[in-house]
Amino acid sequence: MEHAIFKRPLGVPVPKGLDQAVFGMGCYWGVERLFWQQEGVWLTEVGFAGGHTENPTYRQVCAGGTGHAEVVRVIFDSSRISYDHLLKMFWENHNPTQGNRQGNDVGDQYRSLIMVFSPTQRTLAEASRADYGNRLALQGFGEITTQIIDEAPFWLAPEEDHQQYLHKVPDGYCGLRGTGIAASMPQPE
Repeated sequence: MEHAIFKRPLGVPVPKGLDQAVFGMGCYWGVERLFWQQEGVWLTEVGFAGGHTENPTYRQVCAGGTGHAEVVRVIFDSSRISYDHLLKMFWENHNPTQGNRQGNDVGDQYRSLIMVFSPTQRTLAEASRADYGNRLALQGFGEITTQIIDEAPFWLAPEEDHQQYLHKVPDGYCGLRGTGIAASMPQPE
């Protein structure tokens, strides 16, 4: 499979000099579009993570029992877009207090999830979760339910029509909604 926008093959190892992030924010179609539109993102792909079934299909994940969340893998150039910036986008563009749902999408595959690939990413993710949790609490929201997990298998969604879905179907379903609360981002020193 090839990325419909970047014209690069999907499922490739992270090229030297680039970094990766994996985010679960509900239905992965809108999440992928959010990230592919960012300057400095080299590749996006939808798939599954956080569960126990190898090579799951969308149908298997939706049926339950795989333990996977719908996620987007983002390969990015950290000299052009920071991990902090990606975290800010993550927090601001979904509701991380809803548990196993996002809006009308209900099920554990729609849970909020961050997969980290280094101790630095873990530190930044945990600090941003605490900060955003405080910001949400001040506005009357409940506790953040976002899971932060260590590097684990990312399973590329095998359904080609799901990759870059909102590029192929511009008026297709997008359940991406934020809380309206801004996340902080550390300022360069």
